[in-house]
Amino acid sequence: MQRKPEWLRVRLKSGGSSLLVENIISSLSLNTVCDEANCPNRAECFSRGTATFMILGRLCTRHCKFCNVVNGVPGPVDAGEPVRVAKAVAEMKLRYAVITSVTRDDLRDGGAGHFAAVIGAIREAAPGTGIEVLIPDFRGAEGSIECVVMADPDVINHNIETVPRLYSTVRPEADYARSLDVLRTVKRLDPGKLTKSGIMVGLGESRSEVLAVFNDLRAAGCDLLTVGQYLSPSKAHLPVVEYIHPDDFEKYRIAALEAGFRHVASSPLVRSSYMAENMLERCE
Repeated sequence: MQRKPEWLRVRLKSGGSSLLVENIISSLSLNTVCDEANCPNRAECFSRGTATFMILGRLCTRHCKFCNVVNGVPGPVDAGEPVRVAKAVAEMKLRYAVITSVTRDDLRDGGAGHFAAVIGAIREAAPGTGIEVLIPDFRGAEGSIECVVMADPDVINHNIETVPRLYSTVRPEADYARSLDVLRTVKRLDPGKLTKSGIMVGLGESRSEVLAVFNDLRAAGCDLLTVGQYLSPSKAHLPVVEYIHPDDFEKYRIAALEAGFRHVASSPLVRSSYMAENMLERCE
């Protein structure tokens, strides 16, 4: 196993804001992708008073080889969750809320209606808060995608995750073309809606493959992009093939901007929702 380079060593932060976030999330029985996915930035984000809420339970119906979220058979949808998420957003006084979920292939709409309910509850409880949703592919169902679009979040994110050659290894139950179609469908339904995607590097992809993904995302109308280093959550997950140097992340950022993205966040510790509010502000 390769030794983690110095630029990936995270300095832990704690304090009043971090404890406040943890207490609010715990008291309202909510989940965050920060904890479930073992995000390296969670301490920093909690200390800034932010978090990415993960709805629809803690068990995912898929078995992606890079992800730390537990897979299994999920329970019933918690109808009270939208109101509790909205209450947390209001109590944390968030300027920007990011909502994601486990994949729920067991649900008829993939959980799209629940996403819409969460967006509506936040709009009512905290009308000045920006909202970004990081959605699954809903198995490509246009009705589910339309349900989320009609709820009118500020940004709709769907991660492409990796290059097409690695899909069978990294995302065996997903489909590269289908993920592009999710973004394309959002733009067709609402051409003015900001769309976003993210890719991990360090899984064995080549630079030319990454640049081809940039072009495919732009062809699908994707506006915003994140590029981050893959970090293996455990020995049971895919190993890191390569630690990409920060200079190469900067080259990816420049290449993505040249491809036409409106804003790009590219560095080793970047994740889908990291500093997401800053990305939206730069597009306004």
